[in-house]
Parts: sequence; C-alpha cells; structure tokens
Amino acid sequence: MDNWRKSSYSGPDDGNECVEIANSPTHVSIRDSKAPARATLAFPTDSFTTFVETIKTGTGHIRTPRRR
Repeated sequence: MDNWRKSSYSGPDDGNECVEIANSPTHVSIRDSKAPARATLAFPTDSFTTFVETIKTGTGHIRTPRRR
C-alpha cells in the first residue's frame, strides 16, 4: 500500500508519535508511524468503520463476533 496518511491532529512536535492508515476497497490497514517498515494491522472496511463509529459516539462495548 502506498497511500499511507497521518492524522490531521499530528503536529510538528508529535508528528512521529501517531498511527498511519491506508485504505483499499476491501480493508483498512494501520501501522506505527515511528516504525513503518514493521508489521501492520489490517481490518475489513466494514469492521473498521463500526469500530471508529463506536469510539466517536461512545455507544458502548465493541462486540466480538461469534465463532461458528
């Protein structure tokens, strides 16, 4: 992925102390801006969207999907 971007809240003093995110049609990837060559986390787009909305709204607990 080559469309990594940092939060607009990253200022000059703490610009290296945040996460970066990249989108594709099927998933969202996250990595540590201090160590971009290390591992990334990837989530299905719909799961990541639900996660972010839950954090923004403070609507409660994030539920773990049941295993089948």
